[in-house]
Amino acid sequence: MLLADMGADVIKVEEPGTGDYMRWTPPLIDGQSALFNALNRNKRSLTLNLKAQAGRELLLALIETSAVLLEGNRPGVMGRLGLGWDVLHARNPKLVMGSITGYGQDGPFASRAGHDINYTAIAGVLGLNGSSDGAPAPLAVQVGDVGGGGMQSAIAILGALLEVERGAEGRWLDVSMTDGAVSWLALAFAQQGAGEEVRRGAQRLSGRYACYRVYSCKGGGSFSVGALEPKFWAALCDRLGRPDLVEMQFAEGDAQQQVNRSLEEVFASRTRDEWTHELAPLDACCEPVLDLDEVAAHEQVAARRLISRRPTGVEVRPAVPTSDRWRRLDPPRLGEHTAEVLAEVGVDGTKLEALRADGIV
Repeated sequence: MLLADMGADVIKVEEPGTGDYMRWTPPLIDGQSALFNALNRNKRSLTLNLKAQAGRELLLALIETSAVLLEGNRPGVMGRLGLGWDVLHARNPKLVMGSITGYGQDGPFASRAGHDINYTAIAGVLGLNGSSDGAPAPLAVQVGDVGGGGMQSAIAILGALLEVERGAEGRWLDVSMTDGAVSWLALAFAQQGAGEEVRRGAQRLSGRYACYRVYSCKGGGSFSVGALEPKFWAALCDRLGRPDLVEMQFAEGDAQQQVNRSLEEVFASRTRDEWTHELAPLDACCEPVLDLDEVAAHEQVAARRLISRRPTGVEVRPAVPTSDRWRRLDPPRLGEHTAEVLAEVGVDGTKLEALRADGIV
């Protein structure tokens, strides 16, 4: 989807009859999943039975004029289908192939099943998420799936395409969602390597210091404080009526716990909305913690036009839009573009009906 939003012609190849299982995952809008719709705009849908020789030949015909093939099977599946890297590379030496898996193409876990919670668990990301006095908490966003799988593969594909543009041959990209999650822990491993203990709820940016924490407010809301720089911390302490805490910003042990308790008491004395009004004029990196149903209406999010409601569901705009008219296609229905795509490789109406009769498309 990231590449499609930039203008790439993305053809989603799906199994005839069933397609991507996410299509049927509730909640449904007009018979199709809102979750599927959220991730599949700007794509064309082609149904192909890759277990049949005729289906594989059609895919190979498409490969000849394609820049990239991205697949998400377990290691070895494409090879067993007769569509491994050696076959595809021979058919189109400029092709870039990306293979997204949970654990990568090699290693003892290569063929192991998993989901984002497992990848982040192995990577160490999950173990660092949550409070120091409780169990690790599953992340609200999929660091392995979206970050390690989607974003990392898009970046690697763009890099490989640039190499091809400069005259190199295409290459095979081994994209591991676990590897991607591990890469997001560069700072934590750097701390550990320098001899610091890295524990859940006790890192510099996860609860160790009162100047970078989330505080509960009166009535149940929460407020975020990110006053890391001394000037921001001093400004916040002054506004809160606690200038005595300024020099204790990075104190350790019991002294830091005293600062924590002091700010907990202060923020618990007013509601979240009262603190929002009080601290809004202050340049000190302090913002209310919004519930999901408040985000779209927030003045900054609304001004950036990030979230909109369409007939296919709520849609989040590309984080970095490349034009004012980035949208091209609504999320496709299963096989919606099969005739259109196959016509581009010479399949006429008569041949298409024969392929449908044989269960190839």
